[in-house]
Order: sequence, then C-alpha cells, then structure tokens
Amino acid sequence: MTYPYLTLLASSFLAATILPFSSEALLLFLVEKQFNIPALLLTASIGNIGGALVNYYLGRLGSRKALHTWLRMDDTAIQNARRRYNKWGVWSLLLAWVPVIGDPLTVAAGLFGTSFPLFLLLVTLSKAGRYIFLVYLWGWF
Repeated sequence: MTYPYLTLLASSFLAATILPFSSEALLLFLVEKQFNIPALLLTASIGNIGGALVNYYLGRLGSRKALHTWLRMDDTAIQNARRRYNKWGVWSLLLAWVPVIGDPLTVAAGLFGTSFPLFLLLVTLSKAGRYIFLVYLWGWF
C-alpha cells in the first residue's frame, strides 16, 4: 500500500517547485480514506520541503542568465525580489507555504545567500505547519 504515499510525496514535491501543482486535496482525500495521519503528514512535509530545497539550490546556483531562462525574470524583477526579500528578511520564509509567493521566496533565499540551516528550519516550520493545520482543521468538519 505504498502507492498512495509515493503519489503524495511526488504531489507535494511538485507543489513546492515553480510548477503549478497542489497537494492539499490529495492529502485530505487520503485522510478521509483513513490512511495513517502521522505518516501522511511526514510524507507530504518531506516532499514539500524537498521541492523547496530544489528552489533554494536553483537560487543558490542561479546566475542572472539562469534566472532569465528558468524563471523568466528580467533584471528589474530580480532587483524587486531582492528589495522585497531584504525588506522582510528571512522571516518571510515562514510564508513559504503560501501559494504563488512561497515558491519565489524559496528561490530568493538561495539567490540572496540565506544560510542553509536557517532556511531549512523556517521552511520546515512553514510547510509542515501548514499540513498539520490543514489536517487538524479538516478534522473539525
């Protein structure tokens, strides 16, 4: 019975990359099917954090040329990202779970040199916390 967990892992990984994808519906579907909730939370969190790590390393390795090619960011967009990231600082990574803005935040963290341990801590709190909250909230209904 590993296929649902592998599917959730892949889904949550893809959801954390720059690809438009979502993992929450699958997670809640599996919760409803009475799969092991701690195992689901761990699987979804590992996948989602793994996707954020890919973004971080893309940012870390990212040259301007790579950002132009991969993310279609021009120099103005890169400077705007730097300004916003510097304004809010690394604490903005607590919003890494938020659709649309979360993935670029993880790329920016790598691009602008956020330390890896701090990145990992904040992203783990953000992404795992979102899944835990979602499952807890789902249990109320």
